[in-house]
Parts: sequence; structure tokens; C-alpha cells
Amino acid sequence: MFGVLQLQNGVMALIHLALLVVTLFAFISSLLYPAEAYRAAGKWTKQGWAILLGVAAFLPLIISLGIIQIALTIAALVYLADVRPALSSLRRR
Repeated sequence: MFGVLQLQNGVMALIHLALLVVTLFAFISSLLYPAEAYRAAGKWTKQGWAILLGVAAFLPLIISLGIIQIALTIAALVYLADVRPALSSLRRR
């Protein structure tokens, strides 16, 4: 039988796993588009996004970051909501 703390720990582990998957997806996605596409879309450079999203994906695996991890996750979500659609729209043309 699960206790309340075990349930809470399980839910938190699932949330951390989901955030890890999102940041890893954003990082891998940032590597798939050429640097010219970032310039053509008027977005930050490929190198900048790759470094930021790489830190967001891999640093929380090493140490617990707290509020910084939230900020890095927000950066990954911004990439997925704003930058990635702009890059993919250039590819379709």
C-alpha cells in the first residue's frame, strides 16, 4: 500500500521525467535545423539555442537546480512554441 509521501515522490519523479523529455526533445530539435534557418527566421543563433537547451537538458541530471531548472525549462518551451514553428515553416517553402 502506498503512503502519501510515496505517491508524492512518484508524481514528482514523473514530472521531472516529463521535463527532461521536453528539454531533450527541444535540444535535439535545435540541432536538426541549419544555422542559416535561424538567421532567416530572425531568431537567436543556432549555437545560442543549442548551448542553452543543452544546459537545460543535461545540467539537471548532474545537480538539482531548483528555480534555475524552471527557467531553463521555460527556455525550452519558448523554443518549442516560437522558434521551432518558425524554423519548420521555412523548411516547407
